[in-house]
Amino acid sequence: MSRRHFVLHAIAAIALASSSFAQAQGQYPDQIIKWVVPYPAGGGTDNLARTLAESMRVGLGQQIVVDNRPGAATNIGTELVARARPDGYTVMSADNAVLAFNEHLFKKLPFSPEKDFSYIGAIGKFPLALVVHPSFPAQNFKDFLAYVKANPGKVSYASVGNGSPHHLAMELFKNRTGTFITHIPYRGAAPAMQDLMGGQVPAMFLDLASGLSIIKSGKVRTLAIGSQARSPLLPDVPTLAESGVTNAEVFAFQGLLGPAGLPDPVVVRLNQELNKALADPVVLKRFTEFGFEPLRGTPEDFKKLARSESARWGEVIRTNQISLD
Repeated sequence: MSRRHFVLHAIAAIALASSSFAQAQGQYPDQIIKWVVPYPAGGGTDNLARTLAESMRVGLGQQIVVDNRPGAATNIGTELVARARPDGYTVMSADNAVLAFNEHLFKKLPFSPEKDFSYIGAIGKFPLALVVHPSFPAQNFKDFLAYVKANPGKVSYASVGNGSPHHLAMELFKNRTGTFITHIPYRGAAPAMQDLMGGQVPAMFLDLASGLSIIKSGKVRTLAIGSQARSPLLPDVPTLAESGVTNAEVFAFQGLLGPAGLPDPVVVRLNQELNKALADPVVLKRFTEFGFEPLRGTPEDFKKLARSESARWGEVIRTNQISLD
C-alpha cells in the first residue's frame, strides 16, 4: 500500500470511529440506568432518588433502577460508583457524608470526592432545625441559649449517629455559641426522634424531611432553623442568623454523581433531565411534603457547593476531633 493510500485509510478510520462515538453519544441512553443510593430503602435519600428517577425516565426514554447499597457510612455504595465504568449507566445520590464529611472523618478512603467522580448536578437540601421537647425550660431560642450556658454539660442532644449532619450541626452550633451540650448518638432517625418525643433526650437538630410531621404536631418545640431564610413551611420560626448566631447555616444537601470520566455529552444530558425533573410540579409537590428545597444548576455549581461544604465541615470535624476510624 502506498503512503498516500495508507494516510487516506487512516483518515477514513478515524472519521468512522469519531462518527460511531458521536452516534453512540447521540443514542444515549440505550439501556437501563442504575441509580445507586448508599442508604437503606425507605429513607429520605431513597425516596428522593425514586421520585426523580420516575420523572427523569420520561425524558431519557429509559428505565432508571434504584440500587440501595448501604453500609460503612455510605462508603460501600460510593466506592462502587467510583469504580464503575464511566459510560453514564451508573450514577448515585451523593450527600454531605459522601462529599463533605467522610474525607475528614476517615484517615483513608478508597476514593477521592474531588477526583474520582463526575459531578452532574445538585438536587437540593434539607434544612435542619433546632428543636426541644415541650417540657424543656425554654420557650424560645434566647432562653435556650441562656439555659445551656448556665448549665454547661447538663443538657444533652440526640443525633442520628456519629458524623451525621445532625451531629455536626450541633457541634458547629456549640463552637459558634461557646456552649457545652452532651452528645448522645443514636442509630438512625427513628430511635432518636422517639426518645426526643418521649423526653429522654431534650434537644436535637432535626432535618425537616424526617421531622416535619412531629414539628407540625407540636410534639417538639422548634426554636430556630439553620437555613439562610425562613422556611415557608415554618414561617414563624426564626433563622439562627436572625437569632444572633452567624456563619451557622446547617443543612443536608443532595446531588447526582457519576464515575470520573463521563463524556461531556452524557453529563450535559443527565444535567438537563435532572433540572427538568426538579421543575416538574409533581416532583416539587413531593419535595415540599419532604421539607426539601430543590437546587437547580450546572455541574460546576454542584461541585463548587460540595467543595465549599467540605472545607467548612472539615474545620468543624478537626476542631472537635471527631473521627469514625
